[in-house]
Amino acid sequence: MISIKDLNPNLLNAEYAVRGPIVIRAQELEKQGKKIIYCNIGNPQALKQKPLTYIRQILSLMEYPDLLNHSNVNELYPKDIIERAKHLHHLMPHGTGAYTQSAGMPFIRQAVAEFIQKRDGIPTDESHIILTDGASKGVSAVLIALMKNKNDGFMIPIPQYPLYSATIELYGASQIGYFLDEGNSWQLNEEILTKSLTDAKTKGINPLAIAVINPGNPTGAVLSYENIVMIINFAKKHNLSIMADEVYQDNVYVEGGKFHSFAKVMHTLGENSIPLFSFHSVSKGYMGECGHRGGYLELRNIPDDVLAEFIKLQSISLCSNTVGQLVTYLVVTPPQKGDESYGLFVKERDGILNDLKTKAEILGKGLNEIDGMTIEVPQGALYAFVKLELPHTGDVSKMSPAERLAYDTKRDNDYCMALLEETGICVVPGSGFGQLPGTLHFRTTFLPPKDEIEELVKKMKEFHGKYVSQLVINN
Repeated sequence: MISIKDLNPNLLNAEYAVRGPIVIRAQELEKQGKKIIYCNIGNPQALKQKPLTYIRQILSLMEYPDLLNHSNVNELYPKDIIERAKHLHHLMPHGTGAYTQSAGMPFIRQAVAEFIQKRDGIPTDESHIILTDGASKGVSAVLIALMKNKNDGFMIPIPQYPLYSATIELYGASQIGYFLDEGNSWQLNEEILTKSLTDAKTKGINPLAIAVINPGNPTGAVLSYENIVMIINFAKKHNLSIMADEVYQDNVYVEGGKFHSFAKVMHTLGENSIPLFSFHSVSKGYMGECGHRGGYLELRNIPDDVLAEFIKLQSISLCSNTVGQLVTYLVVTPPQKGDESYGLFVKERDGILNDLKTKAEILGKGLNEIDGMTIEVPQGALYAFVKLELPHTGDVSKMSPAERLAYDTKRDNDYCMALLEETGICVVPGSGFGQLPGTLHFRTTFLPPKDEIEELVKKMKEFHGKYVSQLVINN
């Protein structure tokens, strides 16, 4: 019989907090009949966000082509949807059930390149686009391709999306955490970056790349143009590649805020020597098509022989899933003015984004009114990283750094578990994402419906007061 000691130790060491013990307990409670407000993961359609009609209409005609010959097809679908589906069947003669070219269908790669060129106003090479099963597979591909031994390191933000720490651990490389500047709207700080890099080199780690999530997960921050310029200059100074996770580029809510892609900023600076790997996904934005696992990896400033190796790596899995590629195509080529489907598309898109903006404000303002909680109203993405103040239950002055870390990890886990048990609110402890030593946080989404977000704020206020009072009594 195989036992856990027979498994890869890298797998055993990898952790993924957003689907960890608290979520498992939430599912158990739900089976027992308790209402759960799931705020642990960015899974929009699981939290009642409706899919875009345009995408689902096209998919239905692609997955079941006989519908195009149905007598009522002109009554069921807008004219431009029918014509587009027919054109796609011409481009995809083998249908959605066949493998594609390893890097993805050429016409979709071309469409992605045109999308980037239109978005940023910069030249884009379709041959440097690889279609992936969501952004996660693109991130994994870059990590696999760049690392050569366990001393190779990747700079990742703290707090960070656990995909990065878990995947680096799984592949046996080294993490180089850099703290985001919470006091400055979670921007990156050059002094902190330099210290993290220096400390890593002192430990014998060879830094290869810096990963940046913009807009931020779990912070909800939107990086300024000036901050991105600093990051690019830092990467050039230290000979680092840049991994730009830009899956939330449509999710910017702050007044006057704007998404700046790393590709555009580098082009503006005339910088063409830093390898840039950019990721996008159909799972976030206003689309929320998580289950279709579509996305792309764009590679800039990469020689042809290196690009060939990335495509070879993709070919080991044959190709990304065909329907996910198709959804990626639909995301980068939405209906245009004059199309019969355009009005509904704009109404649904803007409705989703405006609703997210409203819910971010409700959550931010509501939690800030709770004594012992601090949160900047999320500027973008789908999350808030809430700072938590709890009375101590031990003498922290006598704890070693390791003891203090274990103590704080237990405290935020205990808090989130108690919150779940009492209120049904499922959030993720800050320790699952990383946090500045001596601080406590939790991450929550603002994806549930507006009435549930309002209920969440009310329940959390009541719970927090009781929880803190009980800690004081027990201490």
